[in-house]
Amino acid sequence: MRIVFTGATSFTGMWFVKTLFQKGHEVFTPIQREKNAYEGIRKARLNEVEKSSQAVFSLPFGSEAFFDWLKGLEQIDLFCHHAADVTNYKSPDFDVIQALENNTKNLPLLLQILKQKGCTEIILTGSVFEPKEGQGSNHLRAVSPYGLSKGLTTECFKYYCEKEELELKHFVIPNPFGPYEEFRFTSFLAKSWLEGKTPSVTHPSYVRDNVPVTLLAEAYARFIEDHTPKLSPSYFNGSQEEFVRRFQKEMEPRLQVPCEVIIEKQKDFSEPLIRTNLDPITINWNESAFWDNLAKFYNKYYR
Repeated sequence: MRIVFTGATSFTGMWFVKTLFQKGHEVFTPIQREKNAYEGIRKARLNEVEKSSQAVFSLPFGSEAFFDWLKGLEQIDLFCHHAADVTNYKSPDFDVIQALENNTKNLPLLLQILKQKGCTEIILTGSVFEPKEGQGSNHLRAVSPYGLSKGLTTECFKYYCEKEELELKHFVIPNPFGPYEEFRFTSFLAKSWLEGKTPSVTHPSYVRDNVPVTLLAEAYARFIEDHTPKLSPSYFNGSQEEFVRRFQKEMEPRLQVPCEVIIEKQKDFSEPLIRTNLDPITINWNESAFWDNLAKFYNKYYR
């Protein structure tokens, strides 16, 4: 298929594009900023995206330049909207309205152009932190302002896709981790161990869904080819303490350093205690190779 994919330089976006390319799809990736604006791990991801797609720079989603480029393409079989405003996404002051505007900018025009190009299907990437997604506590409210912005984005896409008679499919992401990730929880653990430190785990009681990114990408590639309207892939579903113990077990022999942690008694319960996805991934894959590659990534960037 000829696929237009936004948000390709994000952590999951890079892996999705890479996997789609490996499956034989022709992928076109509008890149938001100019090439020299990318540094560090984001530049490394961009390099991988360029190997797997036809990347064009300085095309912010919904901009005039973006639409000029889109109109110049021939047949478009599938549009994957993976891009989202994640600026300070963990902050309680996250700007929900601005994010919604950025995520849906000129959406009616986009759908009209896609129809003209022969596109009949849209895949929207969602988040398990949206309202009414997954399973868990607190009445499945939005986990954060960022989650709220993603939920509102989904509702906008539902409304306008139905109006334009375009099929909308929803791929819901939990907590992905793996090579080329941003510096977040798992990278923090690995970096601490490689520096000879013992990190503290402050939220061990939260029940979350941690999914290896290569497995998530494989699930995404299969999802675009089937007739399922929605997928909420799940893998390491359990408490964060359980996940950390598994992560320790896999990393210690590969990093060849002590991988100890301090499990603290959780005091902050500002997020729902439980929020996980619904659909266990049953794909046959090489988990050992994933852990090997993840350890190599940590050794390269943090040793």
